[in-house]
Amino acid sequence: MIGPGPRNLITDVPGLKVGNASDPGLKSGVTVLTADAPFVAGVDIRGGAPGTRETELLAPDKSVPAVDALVLAGGSAFGLDAASGVMDGLRAAGRGFAVHDALVPIVPAAIIFDLLNGGDKGWDANPYPALGRAALAAAGEDFDLGTAGGGAGALTARYKGGLGSASVVLENGVTVGALVVVNPIGCATLPDSGAFWAAPWEQGAEFGGLPMPGARPRPLGAADLKSYGRGDARANTTIAIVATNAALDKAGATRLATSAQDGLARAIAPSHTPMDGDLVFAVSTGARGPGDMQDIAMIGHAAATVLARAVARAVYLARPEDGDVKPAWQSVHGN
Repeated sequence: MIGPGPRNLITDVPGLKVGNASDPGLKSGVTVLTADAPFVAGVDIRGGAPGTRETELLAPDKSVPAVDALVLAGGSAFGLDAASGVMDGLRAAGRGFAVHDALVPIVPAAIIFDLLNGGDKGWDANPYPALGRAALAAAGEDFDLGTAGGGAGALTARYKGGLGSASVVLENGVTVGALVVVNPIGCATLPDSGAFWAAPWEQGAEFGGLPMPGARPRPLGAADLKSYGRGDARANTTIAIVATNAALDKAGATRLATSAQDGLARAIAPSHTPMDGDLVFAVSTGARGPGDMQDIAMIGHAAATVLARAVARAVYLARPEDGDVKPAWQSVHGN
């Protein structure tokens, strides 16, 4: 691996755009990934409590060949309606799967549970369709991380969660990027330290440059989770997208999503629990050939490491706000 791309964002994969929309009072929001043309996508779900929309059509044996956008949203099941707002925006732009004279934008979505994070959830009308459309309208190559978009109200066991992203360029010129909303029952940091589980894969000081302890770190135990107040499952689920400009079909994208799940296991302890809905989408823009099987294996490894980095960046860049029920990492460990 050579190192991060110029932005250290998933949009270093050429052709991809990301948009955020959030409501500070609501303490929630939406993140949308899209492109100028439909793209191949796959999905892998490892958590026991997923919340999804149109993920079944991403299976390699299903007929829809590509999608127009992917949505990562807060709001639990209410947040799935963010995809409706994205569909409205795409349809107005003339985008969608053609069925004779009809256009149907294909917008798979996944959500986190952030309904108990201190925000005002007493809405009369579901706010997520409007947030989804606003996030689509904001899509571009640069976007905010931390307390932003779908990660605006995210939490971890100890600190605030958030929206993270990272990228890497491989020796063969292939770019791999990750985008993640970090909201697990578990922790992204070691039990007795502000250091991140993802530290071995950090590039530069992208999430603080804190080294792992010299001694073997103490494992996270049930007593830690209880002391962090996680028995009531106030927040759960980490949802992510990994992307590459290597040309993959739906089966290849599904395999890439499967490989990338290792990144969640490296960066969050515990992950993939019965109470988390951990999910990874994978995207291929198809701009360049993937090479031989060794190259394909390296792309999967890169996806896992870049996703682990993105998880840590989400927590590292979260910022404190009024009404928070967990401290931001920066409030405890920042300079």
